[in-house]
Amino acid sequence: MRFELFAEYFPALLDGVPMTLKLAGLSLFIGFFLAVVLAVLRTSGIRPLEAFVRIYVYVFRGTPLLVQIFLIYYGTGQFDFIKDSFLWPVLREAYWCAIIALTLNTGAYTSEIIRGGIESVPWGQVEAAKACGMNVWLRFRRVVFPQAIRQALPGYGNEIILMVKSTSLASTITLLEITGIARKIVSQTYAPLELFIMAGAIYLTIVFVITRAVDMLENRLSPDLMARRHVKDAAEQDIASVH
Repeated sequence: MRFELFAEYFPALLDGVPMTLKLAGLSLFIGFFLAVVLAVLRTSGIRPLEAFVRIYVYVFRGTPLLVQIFLIYYGTGQFDFIKDSFLWPVLREAYWCAIIALTLNTGAYTSEIIRGGIESVPWGQVEAAKACGMNVWLRFRRVVFPQAIRQALPGYGNEIILMVKSTSLASTITLLEITGIARKIVSQTYAPLELFIMAGAIYLTIVFVITRAVDMLENRLSPDLMARRHVKDAAEQDIASVH
């Protein structure tokens, strides 16, 4: 273990953090809106639309993200009609290919998380909203969606963490995020242990911050859960004091 490498190359690895956060942040932002649309279509009761979403989700959940990245980055360049189209300036860039692949992937996973949240909303509340004269859009915005998001938040927090870690695959198409920079330095120093320990520590720090932020948001959206935790903790303390 060459400890001098930690001080020498750790700042270089930190230079990859902005790229990692941009890849994860932009893909999660776009993917969330895509997922909401897919979840609504999936629960719309319109069979052709439901079938389309089922196939989309099955394909992107059933194939490795790395294969999806390769297909978009390397595969689209095989078609002349794409090269001659307005899409080529975007699809020829590794950054945007990674964003597209990550967005489509997280959209598939997140749509199922949101669908579960939508279906967990008690039907009686939807019927009550109908009785109050709310139209479909108003019911969704005021009754269904807020509760669905609250139910889906723990699962979506896991998806955020997975997407941050999945950005490491972007290094396979020449992007210099954390893992990409680590691989580049390893090829120069032949010190994979030290470099990937540092890279892992950076990912752990990012995930810790995300986990805390999701927990805070969950407590804010679900104060009843926070109250239950306080009651449970107080009961455990009482039992411990008795013993």
